[in-house]
Amino acid sequence: MTENALIEAARVSKAWPFQEAQKLLKRYPNGKAAADGSPEPILFETGYGPSGLPHIGTFQEVLRTTLVRRAYEALVGAKPGDGATRLVAFSDDMDGLRKVPDNVPQADLLRANLGKPLSRIPDPFGKFESFAHHNNAMLRDFLDRFGFDYEFVSATERYNAGRFDAALANVLANYQGIMDIMLPTLREERRKTYSPVLPVSPTSGVVLQVPVEVVDAASGMIRFTDEDGSVVEQSVFGGQAKLQWKVDWAMRWVDLGVDYEMCGKDLTDSVTQSGKIAKVLGGRRPEGLIYELFLDENGEKISKSKGNGLTIEQWLTYGTEESLGFYLFREPKSAKQLHIGVIPKAVDEYWQFYANLPGQALDKQLGNPVWHLLRANGASEQANAPVPPVTFALLLNLVGVLGASATREQVWSYLSNYVDDASPEQHPALDAMVTCALAYNRDYIAPTLKRRAPVDGEVEALRELDAKLADVASDAPAEDLQNIVYEIGKTEAYGFASLRDWFKALYETLLGSAQGPRMGSFIALYGVAETRELIADALADA
Repeated sequence: MTENALIEAARVSKAWPFQEAQKLLKRYPNGKAAADGSPEPILFETGYGPSGLPHIGTFQEVLRTTLVRRAYEALVGAKPGDGATRLVAFSDDMDGLRKVPDNVPQADLLRANLGKPLSRIPDPFGKFESFAHHNNAMLRDFLDRFGFDYEFVSATERYNAGRFDAALANVLANYQGIMDIMLPTLREERRKTYSPVLPVSPTSGVVLQVPVEVVDAASGMIRFTDEDGSVVEQSVFGGQAKLQWKVDWAMRWVDLGVDYEMCGKDLTDSVTQSGKIAKVLGGRRPEGLIYELFLDENGEKISKSKGNGLTIEQWLTYGTEESLGFYLFREPKSAKQLHIGVIPKAVDEYWQFYANLPGQALDKQLGNPVWHLLRANGASEQANAPVPPVTFALLLNLVGVLGASATREQVWSYLSNYVDDASPEQHPALDAMVTCALAYNRDYIAPTLKRRAPVDGEVEALRELDAKLADVASDAPAEDLQNIVYEIGKTEAYGFASLRDWFKALYETLLGSAQGPRMGSFIALYGVAETRELIADALADA
């Protein structure tokens, strides 16, 4: 594949990262340039409010933005790391804590510090200098683990060091213009207290939601009434104030020169208002995608404070890194449920798309999620690692039979029935799946499994299956074993209305589940003799 061929295919691709990247080509048809005319990198930004523990919804924004970043690089013939683009992960850690999250310790400690900047509240976990530092570290740890290329920017550091002072003076100079944009969008009661600038109380340290009078924009001086009723004149510079959310977002776009930022559907109005404010401040709104929000298994919006979504750690306990990226790639404009039950399918679908990639034409490759995911951390888009020889679904059925106390060594012992050179060292991707399958089975499958006794024609059908298996070799191919199962299910004397009913009977009597794998593959993996023992146990209950 030549670079020109890739550029040509990318510019007509319907894959959503390329469609998003096309917006940047239209924005800068001749490339982005600094004031002196020198080339300047396209700046992508993601925002994070560290008021609660980061969840997958936080991570997905960095991943999806990175996918657009890499797509843009492909469109212009740039390589990851050559300076054509930058990604800033911005933490709004100067924001005041509005409510105590449900899923953190020492609620009383946080409750005593309500209203203060997140970076000035003690860490309830006792590990970092503040609550914000703890949550920022959690986010960065995972981004680093996944290999993202990003620059972390803390609002606190920028405000405290005075790096936003000029931008704050610009906000004060355009104070009335911003008020003209925001006031019509607010309820009458809120209009009375609204201010684009939120001073930090010199007495309590709380971020105040009070009316502000601009005394002198150039020096940053404002006047307001503190919580104790005293009138205070105070500079907004050096971390003594922060901006209201929508104003802060716009200021950041202009000050940092952000060209692309996506957000959730719940921020649609914020994008509109912040875009207008950015224009007043002398800049313009960045390009971006408004994506649908993730829902929990009950169809409710995921909330950091409720903790009703999956954490990054939970997904990686029960599923692979690749599966997480794959699930987040798909259909960003469609609402999707995000809960433990979606993980197994995502694991297997990733490897299906991975296996298809090398044989696809270029245009199909560019629409394959795996092509984009392989490039996310700057690696090649080529699929070079071997595909695991066993599906995650089949592994789950195996460990389900072995029980909640199954071990990694036991699983690999059974895998030797099915896989040549079966060892963790030879099959690292499969070994990662084994670890996840054991955890998933222990916590979510084993407690629900309950084998039922076979009834009516199921009894004779199982007896015939046992007899047939007695005559096959221990290393019989999975396809041969599957044919045996098929033939028995099609025997009219056993009374199955369809093969599906026969398979369901096998799953419920042998595996304790309403769903299951191709039985030929399972028998080959679990072992012919071991499967006959399952059948004997089931018949003993009949």
